[in-house]
Amino acid sequence: QVQLVESGGGVVQAGGSLRLSCAASGRIFSMYAMGWFRQALGKEREVVAAITRVGSSTYYTDSVKGLFTISRDNAKSTVLLQMNSMKPEDAAVYYCAADQHKKLATTITDYDYWGQGTQVTVSS
Repeated sequence: QVQLVESGGGVVQAGGSLRLSCAASGRIFSMYAMGWFRQALGKEREVVAAITRVGSSTYYTDSVKGLFTISRDNAKSTVLLQMNSMKPEDAAVYYCAADQHKKLATTITDYDYWGQGTQVTVSS
């Protein structure tokens, strides 16, 4: 089992940047594909980005391509989400998640473990 704790959320102005971090503990971090999801108020949780166990491949939802970057540091058991040129529609609770089965997991049902989430607010 793995435990996930997100940090780095907060308030940012539109056009600004924010970096989210997810620290993992428990089993060997490199065993898990990782993903970032978000859930805006009144909306369903959606995938934002995903990364393979060794970081060789990544996935982004269309709305964040070229703006957000997912990365991981297996030595530090950490996955990051760098968010640039943020928009009001990026405001949500952001969650990191871990999947121990797929090489690159891109849907909610792929994931086995979830963090508690961190709030991101984008002011216009």
